Amino acid sequence: MTITVTKSASAGTRPDASAHRRSPRWRTLRAVKGAGFAAPFLLGFLFVFVVPVGYALYESLFSERSSGLGIGGRERVFVGFDNFSRGFEDGAFWLSIGRVLTFASIQIPVMLLLALTMALLLDTVATRTAHRYRLAFLVPYMIPGIVGTLMWMYLYSPRLGPITDILDGLGISSNFFASEMLWVSMGNLLTWNGVGFNMLIIYGALRAVPREIFDAARVDGASEFRIAMSIKVPYVRGALVLTSMLSIIGMLQIFNEPLLFRQVAPETVTKSYTPIMFIYFQAFDSNDYGYAAALSIILAMLVGAVSFAFYKLTNRPQP
Repeated sequence: MTITVTKSASAGTRPDASAHRRSPRWRTLRAVKGAGFAAPFLLGFLFVFVVPVGYALYESLFSERSSGLGIGGRERVFVGFDNFSRGFEDGAFWLSIGRVLTFASIQIPVMLLLALTMALLLDTVATRTAHRYRLAFLVPYMIPGIVGTLMWMYLYSPRLGPITDILDGLGISSNFFASEMLWVSMGNLLTWNGVGFNMLIIYGALRAVPREIFDAARVDGASEFRIAMSIKVPYVRGALVLTSMLSIIGMLQIFNEPLLFRQVAPETVTKSYTPIMFIYFQAFDSNDYGYAAALSIILAMLVGAVSFAFYKLTNRPQP
C-alpha cells in the first residue's frame, strides 16, 4: 500500500518576506513614511530659516533713495551688491564685531569653566540629590532674557539695588553702569543666565562615561581630583566644544542685554555697540532696510565661518 504525501500549494508558493521587504514598492512606501515624519520639521525650517534668509538676500539688492531734488519723496532702486560693498567697508560695523569677540574671549571661558566645575561636583553626589541641584542650576536659564536683564539692572541700581549698599558697607565704591564696568555687569548677567544650560550638557556627557572606569582608577589609588582631570574632562571634550560653539554663536547675536543697558548708559552703549544693535538701528532708526539686510547676511556668513573654523580647530582627533 503506497501513501502519497503532497505539499500544500500555498505553502510551496508563499512569498519570501525578505524579498518583499527588498521590493521597490516597499522601499518607496518606507521613504514616504519617513518623509511624513520629517515634514513638520522641514516645513518649520523652511519658513523660519530659509524663507527669511532668502527675503533678506532679496532686500539687500535694493535701496531707497531720494528722487529728484529730495522733494519728490523716496524711491526704491536696484543697487545690486552695493550694500554688501558698503558693509565690508563700514568701520563701525566691524568695530562692533571686534568688541563683541574680545568680550567673548573672556566671558565664554569663565562661564564654561564654572559650568564644568559645577558638572564635576554634581557628578560626585548621589543621583537623587543631583536631580534637585540640577533643576536649581537650570532655573536662571528658564527665565526670559529681558526679564533677567531687568532684574539684574535693579540689583545693579545705585539707588534701589542691594549690591551697591552691600559694597558700600564693605568700603568698596562701585558703579555697575559706568563705562569701565558695563562689560563686567553684562558678563556677570550672561554667565548667570547661561551657566546652568551648559552645565546640563556637560553633566549629560559625564553620565554617559562608564562608572567602571572610575572604580578601576580608585582601586589604583587615583584621587578624585586626578580622576576628574585625567578621565572625566577628556571624556566631555565633545560637550565642551559644542557648548563653546553655541556660546560663540549666541554672543555674536547679543542684543537684549545691551539694548536695555542703553537706557541707563546711552553715552557708553551706542547704536553700534554690538553688530545686532547696529543692524537694528540701521533698519528701524535710519530706515535703511536694504543695508540692514546686507549686514544681516554678512553677519550670518561670519557666524557660520567662525563656527566652522572653531569646530575644525577644536574637534581634531586626539593622538
